[in-house]
Amino acid sequence: MKKTILTLSMVVLSMGTGLLAKEINGTHRTVSERLLSESEISSFCKAVIQGDVVTVKRLISLGEDIDQKSLGMTPAMFAARYNKVEILSVLIAHGADLTLKSNQGFSVKKYAELSNAAEALALIETALGS
Repeated sequence: MKKTILTLSMVVLSMGTGLLAKEINGTHRTVSERLLSESEISSFCKAVIQGDVVTVKRLISLGEDIDQKSLGMTPAMFAARYNKVEILSVLIAHGADLTLKSNQGFSVKKYAELSNAAEALALIETALGS
């Protein structure tokens, strides 16, 4: 019985890891790598995920909507999820609305909490006055 449970557990665990990584040409890709390759995500949110502060600032100066959702999330939500504190501070300085909800009903603060992004969470709490 223990052997059956152990075998079943191993199968479930190996299936679960397949959800986080996708094999393409012999390489595994993380969720963030898959997001970056999807065409539905905006260039602005791609720059946020990559931590490209220069591009984020440039796009803001060109008039990019800092609260425009991509894949149901705002750029601030991506910054919080991936703990991109410098980018998150730039977005906040330019008036990003931290009270918006994603299409899944989560706030910027919730994404930081779910991702254990302590630095981003501290910045968000300071900006919200919580």
